[in-house]
Amino acid sequence: MIASGVQNIFKIPELKRRILYTLALLSVYRIGAFVPTPGIDTVALASFFARAQGTLLGLFDMFSGGALERLSVFALGIMPYISASIILQLLTVVIPHLERLSKEGEQGRKKITQYTRYGTVVLSIIQGFGISVGLESMTSPGGAPVVIDPGWGFRLMTVLTLTAGTAFIMWLGEQITERGIGNGISLIIFAGIVARMPAAIGNTFRLISTGEMGVFSMVLLLALMILVVAFIVFVEQGQRRIPVQYAKRVVGRRMYGGQSTHLPLKINTSGVIPPIFASSIIMFPATIASFIKVPWMQSVAQAMQPGNVIYELLFVGFIFFFCYFYTAVTFNPVDVADNMKKHGGYIPGIRPGRRTADYIDRVLTRITLGGAIYVSAVCVLPSVLIAQFNVPFYFGGTALLIVVGVAIDTVSQIESHMLTRHYEGFLKKGAGRMKGR
Repeated sequence: MIASGVQNIFKIPELKRRILYTLALLSVYRIGAFVPTPGIDTVALASFFARAQGTLLGLFDMFSGGALERLSVFALGIMPYISASIILQLLTVVIPHLERLSKEGEQGRKKITQYTRYGTVVLSIIQGFGISVGLESMTSPGGAPVVIDPGWGFRLMTVLTLTAGTAFIMWLGEQITERGIGNGISLIIFAGIVARMPAAIGNTFRLISTGEMGVFSMVLLLALMILVVAFIVFVEQGQRRIPVQYAKRVVGRRMYGGQSTHLPLKINTSGVIPPIFASSIIMFPATIASFIKVPWMQSVAQAMQPGNVIYELLFVGFIFFFCYFYTAVTFNPVDVADNMKKHGGYIPGIRPGRRTADYIDRVLTRITLGGAIYVSAVCVLPSVLIAQFNVPFYFGGTALLIVVGVAIDTVSQIESHMLTRHYEGFLKKGAGRMKGR
């Protein structure tokens, strides 16, 4: 059945073109991740990052697809864009002008997107400058300096290169969303994580062969991965279905409505957005702090390392916040209740209008709590267990949630394209028969 589904994909020219376009742009992203920034001793930098596995720099490197480890032109990754998006969405609630723009439809969204781009460039300049200053004081374990010729020339070149790289990645993501298949930004993060799978698998086998990791530990971790993936798929497909009844209406000699349906509410409405946003919020100040050689800044950076209590508490707190915040931004119970009322729909036992909106909001609040607990458990528990057993393992819960969640969303979009194409063909044939009659 899967094979026939794949064959059907390539029978639809538009869908085939979208998938190939997406793969081409993701290939460009992966090629750019290997183009180094000028003025860097790549060998010294690689040996420095070999010690950073399991730290915040290792987590940042995972989101950038290994680009930070090589300090390529895409070293900042897509995180400045995500941070700018978070700031704009938060300001939309506070600033009336942005709130009006968000309600103006397509033109308003274009203006907010433009502000997000400007914010991305500003954040990239700040992060790029912090990284360039920090790199000048970094050395490899052997004492070799990472920067060959430090100074303002190197700093300006690094800021310009990294900012241009992030702007290009932002453009790639927007093009994938518009002309390809799936969410471009999520797919770029997905590609960065998946691209490191072969190296991670090879490193795992090397650890087993040298005795640093036992076979039993590997089997347990593999079983944990399978259980977590199955749990993610199960919950991501879960829905709370609110029954909706439509009243009968008589128009002329015809009777319309009267059918029963349901309003599906996903348990995890926000998808993979909360862990991505939470990681971005934590990594932005912590990454800058890690490169600045000031004692109290180094203490802050150390406290924000994955596995520490402060980091995990902040991570869970931000996940809960963004689960509720993103759900509130994307789903408005008042609008849903008004649309149901206009079309003669109502929830049995609930009055249409304000009572319906309050009921939907109450249900959504409860299931979002379950969704936030689920996301936090998936992102934190596997990482904590791996850290407790002191097992050097690449894929934590956050990576698994992003990979599985983005894969489910992309497959759903492909299926919707296939169904739409199928129904279009059916309607065309039906219209032809009606015309012939």
